[in-house]
Amino acid sequence: MPPAEAERGFGRWRREDSDRFRFGDRSYEPQTGTIRLHYELDEIALEERFRLPPPHRTPACGAALDAALDLLHWTAGISYWKAACPRRIEFSRRRPDCWQAGWLNRLYREGLAEFAWRNHLDPAQWPDFRASAASTAAAAAVECDLERRYLVPMGGGKDSLVALERLRALELPLTTVQVGQAPLIGEVARAAGTRHLVLERRVDPKLAELNRQGAWNGHVPITAINAAVLTVLSLVNGYDRVVFANERSADEATLEDEQGRPVNHQFSKSLAFEAMLAEWLARYVTPSLSVFSLLRRDRELSICREFASLTQYHDVFSSCNRNFHLDGARTERWCGRCPKCHFVFLAMAPFLHPDRLSAIFGANLLDEAGQVAGFRDLLALDGVKPFECVGEAGEARSALAALAADARWNRARVVRELAPLLAGLDVPEIDQLCRPGGQHHIPHELSGES
Repeated sequence: MPPAEAERGFGRWRREDSDRFRFGDRSYEPQTGTIRLHYELDEIALEERFRLPPPHRTPACGAALDAALDLLHWTAGISYWKAACPRRIEFSRRRPDCWQAGWLNRLYREGLAEFAWRNHLDPAQWPDFRASAASTAAAAAVECDLERRYLVPMGGGKDSLVALERLRALELPLTTVQVGQAPLIGEVARAAGTRHLVLERRVDPKLAELNRQGAWNGHVPITAINAAVLTVLSLVNGYDRVVFANERSADEATLEDEQGRPVNHQFSKSLAFEAMLAEWLARYVTPSLSVFSLLRRDRELSICREFASLTQYHDVFSSCNRNFHLDGARTERWCGRCPKCHFVFLAMAPFLHPDRLSAIFGANLLDEAGQVAGFRDLLALDGVKPFECVGEAGEARSALAALAADARWNRARVVRELAPLLAGLDVPEIDQLCRPGGQHHIPHELSGES
């Protein structure tokens, strides 16, 4: 589309009139490591870019790379399609087959379930991805020559550091990586002393302008996008393991909508999505690559207990998502007011002295008068958790009960006011919740299972 025509289309655009979303071309340039993903919303051309860290090369498995680029292109498109949720989805180049179309239908509906709930939309009314009779999807997956090396995505928080240290204890060859340019993650990686890669991401700036013009906005399944681009990086640079740190607690839905459908803020961190991704890789990319979570058997409380002993990271890590906005950080490590800050403080409190935890956060959040309502939300007394990456309601209740019985914490204002609300509720013991269990996709060499 000529620039002038694109600008005219952009100026006329209204969400209410949106009719078509088209997946255009996509490319990988080995010379620069640049991935370009092209889309079109009505008459507006959009492009998302990633730049892989060096070395840049063309992998021996060209068919696998093509299939991985399909996965990334179609997955990352979710950020742009949701701007108007148009009723027509088209493809100008490569098209999904029937199985892939069903996979994408599920990702867009369940990955955007929170977005839909907040914007009063019904995902059941959204258009389906339809396979074309002229499908150009990649052929069946092939074996690739990948080395036994471990790529560990870092998010700046406690979970990825616990996963990293578990791998280190096994003396395995590993590299950490971040998707996006958040400075805090780089600081954490420097504290870890790892070889660290930065995979740059550039969302089309026109998306922000569309938002100002009334586009739908809201949460997207970012972990699905990250997993897809890390699949590409693994094929290009020869890693056969991508080790996420998504925990068992991510499987609990945030709420159920009016039709009884689960709405899970953490869908792309869940075991369900991990299984979906594993099947896509096995069918279309390569059986030589495994993308999985090392912490899948662990709840948040167990991870917090383990992290309490990793004191070398206590002054640099942060799980507060206000550090990781696309337009830059909006706080210095901890805002102290969001659900993530509240949950991490509460879940770590049973395992640390109040003075130590207060030094990490800059305040004792459990002893501040204005914090009671935020901590109460974590208990999900009405069956609804905050829309954030927080642990299970049972974990929050268990931690609060433990603090009420702990002389170091039981006089804190939040503990005194909320502990009576646990009466009559099923509150599991912390030791019970800290036991690993449940299904997982951890490879045999890391699972410890015979």
